[in-house]
Amino acid sequence: MAPMTTNDNKIGRPLAQPPETLLSRLFEPLGQRVVGLVNNLGAAAIFLIKALVLIFGRKQFRAIVQQINIIGAKTVNIVALVGFFTGMVMGLQLYYTLVKYGSTGVLGSAVALSIIRELGPVLTAIMITARAGSSMTAEIGIQRNSEQIDALFTMRIDPIGYLISPKIAAAIVSFPILTALFDLIGILGGYISGVVLMGVNEGAYFYRIQSSVEMTDINGGFIKSLVFAVIVSTICCYQGYFTHMRKDSYGARSVSFATTSAVVLSCVSILVADYIVTSFLL
Repeated sequence: MAPMTTNDNKIGRPLAQPPETLLSRLFEPLGQRVVGLVNNLGAAAIFLIKALVLIFGRKQFRAIVQQINIIGAKTVNIVALVGFFTGMVMGLQLYYTLVKYGSTGVLGSAVALSIIRELGPVLTAIMITARAGSSMTAEIGIQRNSEQIDALFTMRIDPIGYLISPKIAAAIVSFPILTALFDLIGILGGYISGVVLMGVNEGAYFYRIQSSVEMTDINGGFIKSLVFAVIVSTICCYQGYFTHMRKDSYGARSVSFATTSAVVLSCVSILVADYIVTSFLL
């Protein structure tokens, strides 16, 4: 019998696909994701630069003050509450750790440095993201879907300068102030749990704070808060501004998806940026 030819193989088992086709099917989705990520990062960078330039435009002061009230003043209660109980938990946990080594006298420095260097900036940024960042995304997304942003274009008003720039400027002002508030109330919470409840010497607690906390620690916390302010405000405004370009949904559902994406991306970016900034500051 004659061997099977290529034409005869059509009625039998199909020929094996070339390796190039298999590799392209394996890596094509990954390549599309990488290209999409790079495109989004570039668009977000251009979006941020334009918004920062337009901060210094005319008639921006009143809008910035209004956004400071929304982003900063209305977030004070939740930041103070979280800071207080974070400090109490830190004081309690560190006390039971330090008492094993007879070092409860350094409780004040342990609580203060932990809060000022790490917990204060990070938790403050996450709280602002949860309360103000989500509302920013939803507000801008609804304005986009209801064609209010298109109406601004029609009236020759730049929507980025009108809507986005005041929010980013207000975040840059509010984040460091709320971080400082978190730090102070967190140290007070550590005092209550460590000194009032567990009996640590009051003088030793405050002396350790005074002797161990340096200006570089405080500056590092403020630098982190400024970085987080830019990241959170940019991500939240960007997600809302381009809600209409989402491929997974449209209409009201796109606003909910954009808000969820903004909060998740902001929280993850905060932690990633915290590691990067800390590696440079140490």
